[in-house]
Amino acid sequence: METSQRLKSILFEDASIGTYAILDGASIPDLLDQLEADRPEYLCLYRGELKEGLEVVAPYLVRLEPHHTFTRWLLAFGWGRHFGVFLHADVSLAALRLHLRRGLRVYTEDRDALYFRYYDPRVLRVFLPTTTPEEAGAFFGLIGTFLCESEDPTKCLHFAVRNGALRQQVRSLEGESDWEGIETGR
Repeated sequence: METSQRLKSILFEDASIGTYAILDGASIPDLLDQLEADRPEYLCLYRGELKEGLEVVAPYLVRLEPHHTFTRWLLAFGWGRHFGVFLHADVSLAALRLHLRRGLRVYTEDRDALYFRYYDPRVLRVFLPTTTPEEAGAFFGLIGTFLCESEDPTKCLHFAVRNGALRQQVRSLEGESDWEGIETGR
């Protein structure tokens, strides 16, 4: 089974829960053109009318459907290229957007606001293991799981909060293996 098919089977294992992607416009050439052409359900995570040029590099929340043209494109061309991260949540797109917007800014000790690009898998996979149980619980909120590419694109990372602790699992995209390497956050 090819990587995109294996990834699709992982993302849509549980058909009863919503599958979403947070995509980084700064990392995806022509993302807006692809969204407009394929017409999946999506929302920009930034609020209001954006300054000229910002809409091209903004993060977008997209509801993924297993047989949709956009999903096929994303899984075939995005994996291993840090296009974004995936998640499972049993809420509406609008409610999920509202929750995800809370994580877009972080503040320095001097109270300066900075954009936090947690939707880049290179950031998420480093950030989540450093969170306390309380921080992980607040960050996940409405979200059941986050999934993203590992440094090794033949592996998928799976993060969830279970019994008050962050759990990280790894799954190979090269075979039919089960989840492995269960780790618990601090």
